[in-house]
Order: sequence, then C-alpha cells, then structure tokens
Amino acid sequence: MSGQFSRTEMLLGAEALEKLKNSRVAVFGVGGVGGYVVEALARSGIGAIDIIDNDTVAPSNLNRQIIATHRTLGKYKTDAAAERIADINPECTVCAHRLFYLPETAALFDFTNYDYVVDAIDTVTGKLALIEQANAAGTPIICSMGAGNKLDPAAFEVADIYQTSVCPLARVMRTECRKRGIKKLKVVYSKEPPIRPKEKCGDEGARRGTPGSAPFVPPVAGMIIAGEVVKDIIRLNRERDA
Repeated sequence: MSGQFSRTEMLLGAEALEKLKNSRVAVFGVGGVGGYVVEALARSGIGAIDIIDNDTVAPSNLNRQIIATHRTLGKYKTDAAAERIADINPECTVCAHRLFYLPETAALFDFTNYDYVVDAIDTVTGKLALIEQANAAGTPIICSMGAGNKLDPAAFEVADIYQTSVCPLARVMRTECRKRGIKKLKVVYSKEPPIRPKEKCGDEGARRGTPGSAPFVPPVAGMIIAGEVVKDIIRLNRERDA
C-alpha cells in the first residue's frame, strides 16, 4: 500500500477513504481556524470542498493563518486556499465563493448539496443563519466558538453548545440558540478565560474589540474541527449503509 493517503488508509481503511473522497464539505470562513480546517480536510482526502470568504490576506494574518504568506499578501483568501488545496490534492474539487455569509446571502447556498458544514466565521448573526439553514437541510454542522484572546491550545473541547462554559461567544450563542428553539449544536470551544488585549499594540490592536491571537491556538481549534468532520462523515455513512 502506497500513495498520498496510504497512511490515512492504515488507520481508517479503504472503504472510509472512498467515503471521504465522495464527500463534499463547506467551510465558511478561511481565517485562523477555517484555514486549518481546509488544510486538514484536503490532506484527509475529502473529494470536494467549498470555501466561503470575502477577505484578503493581510500582514496581521501572517502570525496564525496557514494560507497567509508574504507571497499571498493582498490575495483573496479563497484564491489562496484554492491554490493550496490544488497543491495538496489536485483531485479535490474546489468551489470558491468570494463573499461573506450573512442572512442576506444565505439563499445563494443549497445545503442539501453538502455532507457537512463548518462554521468558522465571526459574526453571531451569520453563525445563527448557518445553523438554521443546516438544520433545515438536515446537514450536520460544527461551529467554532472564540479562539481569540487565548494562549492555551490544550483548553479546547468538543461539546454541545448547552454544555459550554466560560467562553463569551458560547454564552451569547447559547442564549440565541435557545430563543430559536435550536435543541443541539456541536461546537469546539475553550474553557480558558479570555485575556484582555494590550492597548494600541500594532495597527489592529488599536481598534476597539479586535482580539489578540497566537500562532498556536486557532490552528488547534481548526484541526479539532476537521477531525470531527472526518470521523462524523465516516460514521454517518456507515450508519446509512447498515
């Protein structure tokens, strides 16, 4: 046994790899968390990946975003991510959507086309729209909670939104999900209390509300999310075949 995915096949088996190859995953947000989700999914052999973002690579992204290099500065993140996926697995079909997902743009997406949806965006309104649209389509979704203002990558956990604590974003999401009758939601969150950013540190630190971020925290959240997606796709497919 040899080839690009031979080491993965040793763990999951040939049947599981075939299921991953035939799966389509949408990743909303290709930043510090989402970029690493895309990276791991491409390296796991996912056959089709949709990437959704409207941001460009900025110098402040260089410290933590895998698609951010001096060569990609100024590029749209979807373009940089698509090129990276093509370098990793040329057989992966990439659909890049150069826009921000908001309630106003939700109608552009048919979630029944996806086997899994990843929420790695920042806005609460966007997250809630993603969750409601995924639930309506019967498509599994996993959401990233706050990864900024943290320094402990070991503090991340996978849980239902109603089992979360400490994380300020998770607290808001619990309230809003409850209002909307959302009974369950798989999330990755951290129990580490957020650190208050230093004032006027760099060009972005001076902006009110901009979180600080370390090179080793968002990537861990992204890798955890990707692992959950891969394991769930295999499990869900096995249940359908049983």
